[in-house]
Amino acid sequence: MPIAQERGGHMDAQEGFTLRSSAFAHGQSIPDRYTCRGANISPPLEWEGPPAGTAGFALIVEDPDTPFGTVTHWVVCNIPAGWTELEEGLPGERFLADGVVQGRNGMRRFGYMGACPPWGRHRYVFRLLALDRIIESDSPLGKKRLLRAIDGHVLGQAELMGTYARRRTASSNHSA
Repeated sequence: MPIAQERGGHMDAQEGFTLRSSAFAHGQSIPDRYTCRGANISPPLEWEGPPAGTAGFALIVEDPDTPFGTVTHWVVCNIPAGWTELEEGLPGERFLADGVVQGRNGMRRFGYMGACPPWGRHRYVFRLLALDRIIESDSPLGKKRLLRAIDGHVLGQAELMGTYARRRTASSNHSA
């Protein structure tokens, strides 16, 4: 379900607003480096074509395929309007350069939480939201608090989806 808000009687969709990664293509497997099996660092992200009037961006990354409901893997807000990328491996700190703020992930930690499904192949949806304002908050943000703060302020969104499945190790394939 898109987060974009209805503005002026129509859904404001921004064609040309795109999100991509040099690490994986849309719908393809996320490399181990960005998962719990690897370095567990955030992947590089790039975007272009945000809507006119964008004051900043927010990013939400989720796994909708868990048996417990959707799990939030990353929340970032106040990404400056002039930025067109997030570098690989952002530190797991609440406050980053230029006013960027990371919220709490599903493990209640600040920063990125890599893909780590217990079984099966899961989808990981990276949703970049173009906002008409910067978010003011003295309290740490999680996904729910961020969504409340941006309600009515989303100009457009771009999505990238990667997948990941844990591979069996040699030790888990042996029989007695």
